[in-house]
Amino acid sequence: MKETRPITSQVTYLGDLRCNSKHLKSGSEYPTDAPIDNNGKGEAFSPTDTVAAGLASCMMTVMGIKAADLKVDLAGSTAQVTKIMAAEPRRISKIEVQLSMKGNCDKRAQLILERVAQTCPVMNSLHPDIEKNIEFSWS
Repeated sequence: MKETRPITSQVTYLGDLRCNSKHLKSGSEYPTDAPIDNNGKGEAFSPTDTVAAGLASCMMTVMGIKAADLKVDLAGSTAQVTKIMAAEPRRISKIEVQLSMKGNCDKRAQLILERVAQTCPVMNSLHPDIEKNIEFSWS
């Protein structure tokens, strides 16, 4: 018997290379648009932009979970994300994430948090051919 799992999201194609994604449990939504270099208007995140941003968001989320155990507050930390595309086939070839971390913690805690980030679920899900350049700076 096939296992049934609850549906996480619903994606609707709106036309003109745009989609709307809805998270079914919370009702939150976001649009995507094809990028300018691929026949779109670039008026919203592209699907590949969401993958790259999802990496940074996942890294910061798992760091936040571990930081709570370490009694470190990471609020105000930011990540700058750059996604580089390749052709033939068109795909993400590289993701660069520059994390500017807030939080008063020692070098040991920083190392623990950085290692946790490097093993987040999105990082572990990305194809190994995608180059990932990750930099941390602590204030």
